[in-house]
Amino acid sequence: MVEQLSEAERAEALDGLPDWDWDEARAAITRSFAFADFVEAFGFMSRVALLAEKTDHHPEWSNVWNRVEILLTTHDAGGLSHRDIDLAALIDALVE
Repeated sequence: MVEQLSEAERAEALDGLPDWDWDEARAAITRSFAFADFVEAFGFMSRVALLAEKTDHHPEWSNVWNRVEILLTTHDAGGLSHRDIDLAALIDALVE
């Protein structure tokens, strides 16, 4: 079973993910992405989908034209886990 990060672990992990925001109400991290157009946004989502499938951890997300909103939380853990942090770092690597 995956365990939820402690407050100290979460703070340390988020120091390494400066573009992600903590959503206290959902016990999740979120990030917004903006691209040149829909095709670029959809391509990004396709790359994230492949990462999510490979890691067996899937984001909650939405897309409107050139914008993609991603929320990561581990439902089985009841909040943020190392799986969310790991996937966020992989997602960040796609846009760097």
